[in-house]
Formats: sequence, C-alpha cells, structure tokens
Amino acid sequence: MRILSGIQTSGTFHLGNYFGMLKSMIAYQEENELFAFLANMHAQTSVFDGKRLKDMTMQAAIDYLSLGLDPEKAVFWVQSDVPEVMELTWYLSNHTPVGLLERSHSYKDKITKGIAPNAGLFLYPVLMASDILLYQAERVPVGKDQKQHLEITRDVAIKFNNTFGDTFVIPEADIDDDVALIPGVDGLKMSKSYGNTIEIFTEKNVMRKRVMSIVTDSTPVDEPKDPDTCNVFALYKLFAAPDDLKDMADRYRKGGLGYGDVKKELFELIWNFFLPYQEKREELMKDKTQVRKILLEGADKARYHATKTLRKVRKRVGTTYFKDK
Repeated sequence: MRILSGIQTSGTFHLGNYFGMLKSMIAYQEENELFAFLANMHAQTSVFDGKRLKDMTMQAAIDYLSLGLDPEKAVFWVQSDVPEVMELTWYLSNHTPVGLLERSHSYKDKITKGIAPNAGLFLYPVLMASDILLYQAERVPVGKDQKQHLEITRDVAIKFNNTFGDTFVIPEADIDDDVALIPGVDGLKMSKSYGNTIEIFTEKNVMRKRVMSIVTDSTPVDEPKDPDTCNVFALYKLFAAPDDLKDMADRYRKGGLGYGDVKKELFELIWNFFLPYQEKREELMKDKTQVRKILLEGADKARYHATKTLRKVRKRVGTTYFKDK
C-alpha cells in the first residue's frame, strides 16, 4: 500500500508532530511503500525569511532521519524539489469550489488566532491535495485536526475524475483513534503556529522549563484531581507504561499529589525517551553533505512518479496539444 504524508518545515519537531504523525509514518516504512516529504512550500504561508526557511528545511530533514526514517525503505524528499506539484495545484484549483475552501476549519482557526490571511493560506488545502494526488497515495496518516483537509482532497479528486475520467486514486485517511489531539503547554492543540510546543530536540533545561510551564487548574495539592481533564496527564500517558499510568491516575484521584511533581516525572519520561534519537541527530549534524545527497536522491524517485501522473493530467485537461507518445 502506498502511504504518503508530509510535515511543514516551519519549526523544529515537537511532541504533537511525533505522536500525531511521525511515529506511525516511520512504522509504515517496514511493510508499505512510504512517501514522506518536507513541506517547505506550505511553510511559506507563515515563514517569510528565505534563509530561515532554508535552515529549517535542513534541520527538519536531519530530525526526520534521526527519528528513524530510512531513505532505503522510503521515498524522502523536499517538496519544492519536485516543481510538478505546483503545476498540478493550478489544475486542481480550477476544479475546487471557493465555498469548499471557505469552510476549512484550519483556515478559519488560524485567522481567529490572529494569523494574517493570504491567498497561500486560503489555498493551502489545494496544495495539500496536489501533494497527495500527484503520487497516487492510497492512505494518508493525518491528525484529527487535518481530517477535513483530506476530505477536501477526496472531494477535489472525485470531481476531477468525474469531469475527465479516472485519473487519481481516491485516498483514505488514516487516523489513530487512540491518539487524541496533543495538548500544548497552554492546553490548546500543540502547534508551531500557536507557540505552545514542547520541542523534541532542544537543550535539557529548555525542555524542563517548557514542561514545567504546562497550564493546570487551581485544585489544591491535598484534594483529588481528575486525570482525564488534565493537560499534564494527557502528555504523561503518551510515554508511561500501562502499570505506571494506572498508578498515576490513582494518585490523581486519591489526592495529595501536586501538579509540579507530575510535571517533573513527565519531563524525565520525555527526556529519556528521545535521548537515543538526540545522539543520532548529533551524528547527522556533522555530515550535512550526506543529508543533502539523501534528499536529492529522494526527489529523483518522487519526480519519476510525479511525472507519470502529470503526463496523464495534462492529456486530460488539454495542455498537451501534440500527440502524446
């Protein structure tokens, strides 16, 4: 089965990225055909510094490889290295109703949060559809907050197929129901856009400070607490073993447990979990030439598949006006 997903290069990876998508994606490479890309063109809706975007793209590549992505098992590339995706975006935009984009929860949420609206942000779902349809992906791992974007992709693909004939595979969303939206330190969905993340690769004291800043309610230490409504516990259960998780839940309900103590335990769990990946990352940081080689080889593989799809699309829409050999 062909699996595809990408991640923006608008900041370093955080817990929401890992548990929302990266963990399952890396597991997919063992028994599936995995296509994984770094969405540096999507990132341009919020990053307006060229040097910063370039640096973050390289850091994202290193982080991805550090967390276990194997370029021998997966196709791994940078989005902008396959320019065919932008040509397909134009074709699809002509078959995407404006009303469909106006209903995008992500767009409306970002505007509500004060992010300046622009055409790129509005057309974000069309570019996402192009990313998926260009490679004829069958399944797309997405967080629950991205489910609507996948539904838009399906709508656009079905409309195009109905107009021009069978052209695109209709992708299915792959959502892990056991993983809820990962809360940030402020209790909202963890997102780079909101500045509420706990980054995976950072200094120990920085990570500790972020974990200790997680928002909690004002329940006194000696009173019972509800683990199911606590942001700290929501993160704790991502790392703790089943027996430890049950014990922590019991301590919550019994009373006498301070949120600060839970945060300290959570920090140790997070730090120790990612420590081996940090060591791998240090090795890759010393050999960026090899990382660039991996990305370019991945782009060549991706472009092979992209060209096949685009050749078919051009013929259907009529931009290939000579005999197609």
